[in-house]
Amino acid sequence: MTMSHAVPDNDRPPPVRAVFSAVTWKEIAYLVSNLPLAIVGFVYAVVMVSTAGGLSVTAVGIPLLACGLYLSRQLGRLDRARARGLLGVRVDEPTPIPGPKRSGGFFPWLWTSIKDPVGWRTVLYQLIRLPWGVLTFTVALTGLFVLWPVLPYLVRLMANVDRAMVRGLLSPSEDLERRIAELESDRGVVVDTAAADLRRIERDLHDGAQARLVALAMGLGLAKEKLLEDPEGAAAMVDEAHGEVKLALQELRDLARGIHPAVLTDRGLDAALSSVAARCVVPVKVAVDLPGDPSGAQTGARPAEAIEGIAYFVVSELLQNVSKHAGPGARGASVEVWRAGARLMIRVSDDGQGGASPSGGSGLAGLAERLGAVDGVLVVDSPVGVGTVVTAELPWRDRG
Repeated sequence: MTMSHAVPDNDRPPPVRAVFSAVTWKEIAYLVSNLPLAIVGFVYAVVMVSTAGGLSVTAVGIPLLACGLYLSRQLGRLDRARARGLLGVRVDEPTPIPGPKRSGGFFPWLWTSIKDPVGWRTVLYQLIRLPWGVLTFTVALTGLFVLWPVLPYLVRLMANVDRAMVRGLLSPSEDLERRIAELESDRGVVVDTAAADLRRIERDLHDGAQARLVALAMGLGLAKEKLLEDPEGAAAMVDEAHGEVKLALQELRDLARGIHPAVLTDRGLDAALSSVAARCVVPVKVAVDLPGDPSGAQTGARPAEAIEGIAYFVVSELLQNVSKHAGPGARGASVEVWRAGARLMIRVSDDGQGGASPSGGSGLAGLAERLGAVDGVLVVDSPVGVGTVVTAELPWRDRG
């Protein structure tokens, strides 16, 4: 009588798998296709550089070089697509060079195209890839017949070298591309902020001073009609119109102060920020420590007008937040402004209820965007129940 025994799972042999996985076959296809594409790229790079270099003494040499570098970019796009499909290398496409209209004319575009680092790195890639393509083609093709036991390891090693070459020579310049993306984003923020400011000014004029001036004109017209028939009534209407004029002037002053106050232009940040602090609902200590004399007459004592205006706006908005959100327990606040090397530093703190956040709808997100548009930074430290400290950092640019 025979008895069968069950084999434990951990004693069973591993399942049979294919020697070459799908990834390995893709890598082999990439290595085999290196040679024909490398020959095309090498011939193009040599002909383009030699022809453009030989004709550089003529008027057509430089434009020919610019066009050649543009076509090199297209070869680089093809190589990135091949590496993406066969090697799984994800390399971002570089930012295209703006056309002559966006570059400011033909010659600025020509100079930008000649200096294009992406195009030159692609030319270098095409030149050094020919000997490497011969090696990978030979090893991959012959290895299928005589080196197949170790071929997957050789293929993976050579494919990793190709991955490194693609990332190193065909990827965009990270710092440059990041800077371009930041500048494009900052430009959108500046445009949106300017449009919002214009809409706010238009709304304030339409709903405030303009409406009062229209009512004033109508009141003076009625007073003129009653001047002979009812002098006392006309005098009362003129007196009322006088009050409307004062209110309209006050609204215009407030509007002008919100755009760019005269005290900021005449006396600098110290006086302007003291004026803003006087309107806060809690006592505010202002300390402005900038180089030069307080009046700003000395060279370098005041930053550029744009930076000074943004600093004023930031402090004004932060003190408004103190008035609105610090809570009844707030006993005071402070404003500190100083220069640290090539940066203008601003710190606004209070001892209120805290809990402020750039995503909390307190206007801090808008301030961060406005500062970011000029390479500034906004840092918020606001523990609940302790108070709020907001530090803003702006680039220092000398006036004039």
